[in-house]
Order: sequence, then C-alpha cells, then structure tokens
Amino acid sequence: MSDGINRFLGDSPLRVLVKLVVVSILVGFVMTIFDWYPVDIYYGIRSFLLDVWHKGFAALGRVGDYLLIGAAVVIPAFLILRILSYRR
Repeated sequence: MSDGINRFLGDSPLRVLVKLVVVSILVGFVMTIFDWYPVDIYYGIRSFLLDVWHKGFAALGRVGDYLLIGAAVVIPAFLILRILSYRR
C-alpha cells in the first residue's frame, strides 16, 4: 500500500507535503508582491474565454455578411454566363 502511494505522489508523503508547503509559500509571496489573488486569475481566464466566444461569433457574422454580399454579385453573373453559353 505504501509503495503505491509513494509511486503515485512521486516521493514519500511527508517529503511531498514539505515541498508543497515551500512552493505554496513562494507562490503566495510572489502573488502578494504583484497584488494578484486567485479570484483575479479566475476572472481573467473567464473574461478571456468570454471575449473569444463573443468575438468568434462576431467573426462568423462577418463571414456571413461577406458570403451574402459576394453571392449578390456572383450568382447573377453565373446565371447570365450559363444562359449566354446555353445558346451556343
């Protein structure tokens, strides 16, 4: 059982706990220096994903506009060319 836990954690549980405490203190210190909080990271990721979501659909809307504007010229031109080539 102990061997399985050591294999899962990568080291003995006590050493892993000490490493996690030290890294947590260092990360907390750096985040405090930059005045960052975990909730700020969450809101930053959330706003980034929402911006990508909204701008992605705006881009699709622009593609649809391009399609309709181009089709207003291409389809009548195609039909006229087909009618003119049908006579030959």
